[in-house]
Amino acid sequence: MIAGVDTADVPRVPPVAGFTEGEPIFFIHTEVSDPETGRVMIDMMGSPVPVVPSLAANGKDMLATVRAFTNGVQPEGPRGPLDFQPDVFDYPVGSDGYRPLRMLYPVTWSDSAMPRHLTSAAEVESAIATGELAAEQTGIVVNAPFF
Repeated sequence: MIAGVDTADVPRVPPVAGFTEGEPIFFIHTEVSDPETGRVMIDMMGSPVPVVPSLAANGKDMLATVRAFTNGVQPEGPRGPLDFQPDVFDYPVGSDGYRPLRMLYPVTWSDSAMPRHLTSAAEVESAIATGELAAEQTGIVVNAPFF
């Protein structure tokens, strides 16, 4: 019960683990612009993720970045939506660039790379610059506020 209303049948939105600036964070998936990505998030968390295509129409000034790993490290603990290490975000809460709307960039370790656990946008960008990671541009936007 919340404020006298029975909430037994109300969906719960569980927190998701990720990293920013080398620190663990928690966030939630509240909406996504792409139906297939929404299905992946629903399967991962077991909670609803509404599809809102208009999220992708936001200008770059309204977006930050999230990197989701398509291969590499599969830790014992929390994992990202594709079953590898948790997502890495730029701009933590309190920074000038923090935005809950995030452009999704899947990243893939190259065959010649030694996959490792990355926890900051700078580490991800460095691995992209050296060719260890390749980033895919998707145009998919996720509303993923931190808490």
